[in-house]
Amino acid sequence: MIEILNGAKETVSYRENFGIRIYLNQEVEDYPIHWHTDAEIIMPLENIYTAIVDDTQHVLNPGDILVLPSGELHELFAPETGKRIILQFDCSLLYNLTGFDSTFHLLRPCLIINAEQNEELHSALQPLLNNMVNEYFSKAVLKEASAYSMLIQFFVILGRHFMNEERRSPLTKSQKQHKYIDKFLQVCNYMNEHCTEDIKVEDLAALAGFSKFHFARMFKQFMGRSYYSYLNEHRIMHAEKLLIDPNLSVMEVAMRSGFGSLPTFNRVFKTYKKCTPSQYKYLHGNHKI
Repeated sequence: MIEILNGAKETVSYRENFGIRIYLNQEVEDYPIHWHTDAEIIMPLENIYTAIVDDTQHVLNPGDILVLPSGELHELFAPETGKRIILQFDCSLLYNLTGFDSTFHLLRPCLIINAEQNEELHSALQPLLNNMVNEYFSKAVLKEASAYSMLIQFFVILGRHFMNEERRSPLTKSQKQHKYIDKFLQVCNYMNEHCTEDIKVEDLAALAGFSKFHFARMFKQFMGRSYYSYLNEHRIMHAEKLLIDPNLSVMEVAMRSGFGSLPTFNRVFKTYKKCTPSQYKYLHGNHKI
């Protein structure tokens, strides 16, 4: 069950100051549409499990791994019998490590890893997830440190897999590819930290060491989206955090999130979240329309 639900916002309750929460869930219970500031990993052990994320239904088979970044609205549906691992963790555990914020962004709205589509990646991640569960429920000394180390390793493997995919960089020489990866990670980290400011493409191109037009083309090849789309997505992520504050108006949120006007904010927000900022406020229980 969801222990703490305010509107559609779930507050994850961590025990013993442990920033990871793991359930061996066997409940025949559906979870209504909700979101949380924590990230989530789900892996069925027995029978299927169904998740709807961003209006898309995903049916997970035993062994499939669903990675759900923070802030994503989702619903979960359980079969009449079954068992699954549900792991939630405080994202700040990883966001303080350089590059993790950009890596998490690549996973949105969610990612499914299964052995059929990527046996090598799945075979590397599944044992880590199982070992985290074993540590979490053990009484071993330093179990928290051990679980954290495996969680970090989980996302290191996942992040490197995406960064090294040829479709994100058409370069054939690995040395040059790694050089470009470093450049674009630096650009992404800069945009993550300064997304609410007036960032110009010329500034980003200079940071990467490219001309404006070459930068725009290379960024889209590397990240799978334009720099402007990436910037707007981070502004929307920032706005989501502000919208749950009942003391801030939608206009104030728009200005604090880097949008020059309310109409622009409304249009971009609805494009990414499929609802208006006012509807989002109402959905999360902090605004009366």
